[in-house]
This record gives sequence, structure tokens and C-alpha cells, in this order.
Amino acid sequence: MKAALSVLCLVLLVSVLEAAVTKPISGSFVECLRYRTTPESPITGAIFTADNTTTFLSSYVSYTKNKRFSSPNYTKLLAIVAAKHVSHVQATVICAKTNGIQLRTRSGGHDYEGLSYTSSMPFVILDMFNLRSITVDVSSKKAWVQAGATLGELYTKINEASQTLAFPAGICATVGAGGHISGGGYGNLIRKFGLTVDHVIDAQLVDVNGNLLNRETMGEDLFWAIRGGGAASFGVILSWNIKLVEVPKILTVFKVNKTLETGGTDVLYKWQLVANKFPDNLFLRAMPQVVNGTKHGERTIAVVFWAQFLGETDELMEIMNESFPELGLRREDCQEMSWLDTILFWAMQPAGTPKSFLVDRPTDPVFFKSKSDYVKEPIPKEGLEKIWETMLKFKNIVWLHFNPYGGMMDRIPANATPFPHRKGNLFKVQYYTTWEDENATETNLSLMKELYEVAEPYVSSNPRAAFFNYRDIDIGSNLNGETDVDEAKIYGYKYFLENLKRLMQVKAKYDPDNFFKNEQSIPLVREM
Repeated sequence: MKAALSVLCLVLLVSVLEAAVTKPISGSFVECLRYRTTPESPITGAIFTADNTTTFLSSYVSYTKNKRFSSPNYTKLLAIVAAKHVSHVQATVICAKTNGIQLRTRSGGHDYEGLSYTSSMPFVILDMFNLRSITVDVSSKKAWVQAGATLGELYTKINEASQTLAFPAGICATVGAGGHISGGGYGNLIRKFGLTVDHVIDAQLVDVNGNLLNRETMGEDLFWAIRGGGAASFGVILSWNIKLVEVPKILTVFKVNKTLETGGTDVLYKWQLVANKFPDNLFLRAMPQVVNGTKHGERTIAVVFWAQFLGETDELMEIMNESFPELGLRREDCQEMSWLDTILFWAMQPAGTPKSFLVDRPTDPVFFKSKSDYVKEPIPKEGLEKIWETMLKFKNIVWLHFNPYGGMMDRIPANATPFPHRKGNLFKVQYYTTWEDENATETNLSLMKELYEVAEPYVSSNPRAAFFNYRDIDIGSNLNGETDVDEAKIYGYKYFLENLKRLMQVKAKYDPDNFFKNEQSIPLVREM
């Protein structure tokens, strides 16, 4: 009993000491913000502190997509700055740095491990959601998009200006442009046009000294680094200047299911042999998922084949009948629609869903965990069956995305941008599970690790590569505000392969004191 009381007293004492330390820091930080902004662009209404718990909590939760991180750490999170002007961004960087406070920058809140809005050290969140302007220039086929704009907002704005222009980014409408683009975002135009970072031609970035830089003033090495290396290690992205791509007025999509009982494993095996060799205009994703079987209480695997073709049905049918007849595609499976409507299709929205769906910003966090892999050789059928066996152990939603490569991804050098996973990969895998009960968290995290281990013999190795935008803290991390280079190399090589060395050199040049850091940030080059 005495021991328990002693521990409780110690915990209370630590809390009191933390509060005593963080309270003055918080006050000093807020005072600094007000000093460094002007009456023409007041910052007072953009600052949220724990003193007002209701507005502070609502601001925190508004862009928190993973429910595992939906409760702020009040002893560590000192303030949220919902910037409304570039001067607010500059002031936040300078004031956090001068007060010795960590900075986390959040655009859409989709960081899978919550690193854009959590920390074990005293920190502030710089929330970019108010900075969301988009301008489209049809004549030059370019657009400026601010970091806080969502992909849905960007797509809608492009479509309002032109029916035949698009941008090759992701299918999730609520993802913020700032983080998605900087991490090498991709979508169903990947085989035709490559990644987001392959179409960035300029950027605005606030550096560690609070300076607003563009491509010319930041220099080509830093501009290279922020296009796929995660800009949060180098500064704060304010906006991107992007090249738009030409798409036809009519595209064709389809969705076909194959369960294990209807030959799903065999069809998926054949998919591995042909999906990266299709014409560049065709993207055919395979999505194994756990579904209910035909008998009550029975569960099975259904492989859902989702396709998007930059053309009409007749041409698509010819390709499928020649290269992939095993799928058994029928004309009635196909739908012809505009590029913007395909975004709604991929979002699993019924026909006729208003386009306003794409600009909604719902607060709908879920408990989830995701991991990633790259596959260079077809997974044998016995390997697929082991994966199915493990997936069926989950009691909740679990699925995989097999995203095909080939096409443009084979033609862009691995060092053109920090994103290195290009030629030589058949497809990328995303593992994903979601659950509703917080008490099921540990069970599901454990099952995801098991699924990941089962897949190990069939994926890339030395290193086992991973996709930076599918953040996964399991593959290595730096804790407690320290950056150990050896530890950072573990996750760094998985995300960036040989490009890590150049990223470390750029980091040392532009952020020599390592101010912009998190649990998986780019380390500085080790002193020799």
C-alpha cells in the first residue's frame, strides 16, 4: 500500500512539475506569436490553448483521422495554431524554435501514425487547414494549391476549369495536399503519369529561419528533397505549383469480385503476371478482403478487381479479353464516365452522388493500422493462401491493396526524386485494418504484425521497402525528441533506399540544428 501511494505521489509530482514548466513556455510562445504578426493579419483568433478545453479539443479532433490518437496529451501539447496567413506560419516556426518547442505540421490529418499532431515532448501543432486556396490556369495547364486544401477540393476546382485536365494524386478526397504531395502521393493515374512529385514545378516553403522560399530561392537540392522526402523534415510547405495532365472526356471503370470459391486465388495469381504489363492507360487494382460467405457464420476472402481505363469500353474489352480473360469481364460490368466521376466511383459512392461530396470535410476518425510492402516477384499461390489464412483471423474489417506498377513508373529514374520505388516492382501492397472498440486495439495491432510477418518471404528484402506516405512506426523510430542516426537509417533506407544519403546531406545544410524533426524524420549526416 505504501509503495502504491509513493508511486502515485511521484506521478502527481511529475505532473505538477511538468505543468509548472510548460505553462511559462506556452505563455512565452503565445506572446512571441503576437509580437511577430501584424494588426493587418491578426493571429489571436488562430491560437488555441488548453486553457479553453472545449475549443482546444474540438480544434485538435477536427483533423485527427486515426482514433488511436484522438485524445491530446495536455501536458505536452501547448497550443494549436490554425494559421490563416503566411505570416502566421512564419511566426509559429520562429517562436517554436526560440522557445525550444517541437513543431508538428498538419494539413489533412491523415498521417497514419499521428506524427503530424502528436509528440512525447512539449510541442505545438501548426494546422494548415485554413490555407486552402487553389488557382487553375488552363492555358498553361498549371495550378497552385495551398497545403491545407484537400484532394477533393483540388479535383473539383480543376474540373470546374476544364473537363480534360486532371492531377495524378490519390483517391481519398479528404487528404491534405501538403503532406500527400510531399511524400510522393499516387493514385489510379500512376501507370500513365507517375506520382504527384513528378508533376511539381515550384513550391513555397517556410524554412527554419522563417523565410518564405520558392524554387529559385531555396535551390535545386532542397527542391529535390521536398518532392518525396517529406517536407516536414525541411520546413513547412505553404503551397505547390503543379503541372496538370490531359485525360479524355470519357473514362471507363469496373469492379469485379472473385471469391476463393470462384477461383479468386488463381485469378489473382494471373493478375500478378499481367497487371504491370497492361497499356499505360489501364490501372487495375486487386483488393483482397474478408467478407461473409454464402453460409451463415462463414467468412471467406473476396478479391475485388477495381479498374480505371483512359478510354472507352470497346477498347478496354479488347485488352482484357486478350491479356486477362481469366477475370471474365463482361461489357455490363463497365461504366463510362468523366474523370471527376471516377473519383466518386473509387470512393465507393453510388451513381448520382453530388460532386459536393468531394469538398466535404467530415470528422469521422476510426481506429486503424496500416503497413506497406513492395513485391518484385509474383507471390506463389501457397503464399497467397497463407495470407488468406491470417486475414481470416481478424474479427473486423481487413483488406489489402495490390497497386500495379509498370508503365511510367518503369521510365522515371529512382533518383529523380527522393521517392525511389519505381522500376523493378510489380506492385505495392497496403495492409489495412479498422476497428470500433478501443479495447480491441492491441489485438488488432498484434494481428497486423502477424500478417506482415507471414508476407515477409514474398516481398522486397535488404531492405524490406516501405512507402513513406503509409507511415508505419513499427519499422523503426526515434523517441523522446532525440534523433539517433543509426536508428534513423533503419526506417530511412526502407522508405528512401539509396536516396537517403542525399536527403541527409540536404537536411544538414538547411536545418543544421535539426529543428524540424519527429519520430521518423530525416537525420543529419553523421559528423566524421
